[in-house]
Amino acid sequence: MITGDWLNPPPAADRDGSDLLVTAAKGSDFWRTTAYGYDRDSGHALLSPLGPEAAVEVSFVADYDHQFDQAGILLRVDEATWIKTGAEYCDGELQLGAVVTNGVSDWSSAPVPWAGREVTLRASRSGDAVTIRARAGDDPWHLIRLAPFPAGVPAAAGPYCCAPERDGLTVRFTRVSVGPPDEALHA
Repeated sequence: MITGDWLNPPPAADRDGSDLLVTAAKGSDFWRTTAYGYDRDSGHALLSPLGPEAAVEVSFVADYDHQFDQAGILLRVDEATWIKTGAEYCDGELQLGAVVTNGVSDWSSAPVPWAGREVTLRASRSGDAVTIRARAGDDPWHLIRLAPFPAGVPAAAGPYCCAPERDGLTVRFTRVSVGPPDEALHA
């Protein structure tokens, strides 16, 4: 069962068996300042506490095709300190990426041929860093990012989605799990 407390409750969140269907509001997003000149803290995230030595995995179906539609994991300390990682439709294709925010946001992304597939993101928090990995279906894990993150501070994490440009995005979240952090950065 996917549970937590809503940061910015969505217009709709419905159960379909064990899946959670979340409909995002038009204009919802997480971003701070860089390049775009605005701050947005209006995305929808179902958050639960995540300890300083823990990992969270979120699976969802990347079945969307409008500019900036996105879903994945939000790992958050406060409105100015957070990481979102997921699959975002941008410039005509699905992109896998991460936004790391410490006062201002940065964004890294790369195209993936995963449209319509179940995508799983993993954010592993250990020490002063978060290791982000992703895969589609049962494919092997890919390292996406190693990012700084405050050590030892209370944080929350869980599934998120945003629809900055349109109404009607509904994301099917299929699984959320929490467990121990990755044992090593490299195999």
